[in-house]
Amino acid sequence: MRPINPASGKSRQHAIAGRLACAAASVLIASVAAVHAGEAKPFRLCADPTNLPFSSDSPSQPGFYVEIGQALAQALGQPITYDWYKSYFGKRTVRVTLLGKQCDAMIGLPRSEDFMGPAVIFSNSFAKEGYALVAAKGQAIGGVDDLRGKRVAVQYASTPQNLLATRDDIQKVTVLSPEEAMQALDQGRADVAFIWGPVAGWLNMTAYNDRYQIRLTEGEGLSWDAAIGFAKGSTALRDRVDQILPALQKTIADLAVKYGLPAGQPVRFGTAQAVPAGTTTGAGPGAGGAQVASVVATETKGDATAPNEEIAGAGKEIFNGTCAHCHGPDAIQSERKIDLRLLRHRYGDDMRETFWKTVHEGRPAKGMPSWKEVFTDNQFDSIYSFLLTVQAESND
Repeated sequence: MRPINPASGKSRQHAIAGRLACAAASVLIASVAAVHAGEAKPFRLCADPTNLPFSSDSPSQPGFYVEIGQALAQALGQPITYDWYKSYFGKRTVRVTLLGKQCDAMIGLPRSEDFMGPAVIFSNSFAKEGYALVAAKGQAIGGVDDLRGKRVAVQYASTPQNLLATRDDIQKVTVLSPEEAMQALDQGRADVAFIWGPVAGWLNMTAYNDRYQIRLTEGEGLSWDAAIGFAKGSTALRDRVDQILPALQKTIADLAVKYGLPAGQPVRFGTAQAVPAGTTTGAGPGAGGAQVASVVATETKGDATAPNEEIAGAGKEIFNGTCAHCHGPDAIQSERKIDLRLLRHRYGDDMRETFWKTVHEGRPAKGMPSWKEVFTDNQFDSIYSFLLTVQAESND
């Protein structure tokens, strides 16, 4: 009989214990992996918190795009999170949020390589959006000739304004926003409003009790395919979304009805110089007048008066709501000829006088209309006060 090694029993015990420990560790690792596998990566959606009917941070009324995003996230099997970014200038918003990798997708971009391609890639289109003609029900509007002799509300610097600019037989009523156009229509100051369709439909449904007919239009710069935008490296996610979109078409159609987006056979118009509203977030109520050109003249200057903080704050709000299209949010603009931070260097002590003359009389040759019928003198003062706070210290 072989001699018994006194250490052999302990060795076997250690080996058994080691195998049990390894088995337990394997079970633990497998359990942790299973837990993490169940924690799906969130679908991060870029959205404006105050831009109905497209998007809102209100759980009870999130908006057309946000609800599409929720349906997509569910189909992808991922939870949804939001990168809320209040937008005044569409391409800037895309650069900061989507291309800044703060989110995975932005819904509602115009499906065109001309829009920030190839940095942005697009899904298949999910809807057609564009400008619309709004008029009293029963009024026949089948084309531009039906507008002859009528007062037509158009938003400043929009494609409809450019389209009708050469028609002397159509009286243009220039406004700053779709809301103002609908008010002009409701107050009898306009016979027809030619404005951004989704907002017109939303306002008609929520503020005007479906009082008006809304006819979509089509033509260059008047309508385009809405799609979902992704950063160029997100082709796998884009392809997954494209596979899902056909199954969501009924959901999307129902959401369009829910948010009052106009539908039906569009009215065909000729060509005009395009001002793509889709490069903003739709110019909805929360966006103020994101498509509107500057309130302040392209070349105005300043004085050295210290602005009142409260008044300047009010002016900043008006500026960001109506001037950012040309001059950038908070007047931050790299193009010197429209950089309003250099106004004092251009006019010195004549800044206020030049500003006042320009906003009242306009400079039509430079695309600057008169604003004296739009803003009050107090509002002009507040805008001017804000501009004083952003003047550069040097001309370098």
